[in-house]
Amino acid sequence: MSRGNELLTIGELAARTGLSVSAVRFYEGKGLVHPIRTGGNQRRFLRADIRRISFALIAQQLGFTLPQIAAELGKLPEGSAPSAADWKRISRGFRQVIETRVAQLQRTLDDLDGCIGCGCLSLRKCALYNPEDRAAKNGAGPRFILVSRKVALGLD
Repeated sequence: MSRGNELLTIGELAARTGLSVSAVRFYEGKGLVHPIRTGGNQRRFLRADIRRISFALIAQQLGFTLPQIAAELGKLPEGSAPSAADWKRISRGFRQVIETRVAQLQRTLDDLDGCIGCGCLSLRKCALYNPEDRAAKNGAGPRFILVSRKVALGLD
């Protein structure tokens, strides 16, 4: 049996991931890990499930939902340790979402640092000024933050 296919008890998996046993059961219930049952009906997890749960914990910290995480983990092979190519394949989609969020965060920093209490008193200088509500044609909400100013105003 290869190292990634070694079996762990639920307690061992919990200890290795820093979770409680009940949290491991929660993730199991959400379809993030799939234990093997022994003849005595005890759960055994693949050593590779350490990485699955770790991936889920990090993805949650980045704002991904459990259904999103489960959908991505569902693309990995069951019953064996995923390869580096398997992980790379599912990371591509996450990378695109994260890059979009980073761009939104950067726009928020750039625009709000100069806006909150800036006292510019000039609509020509205001980063959030939206003459004739031109950004509305591209959707509701804070368009200059959700997409670039050029995109929101239809200049790109």
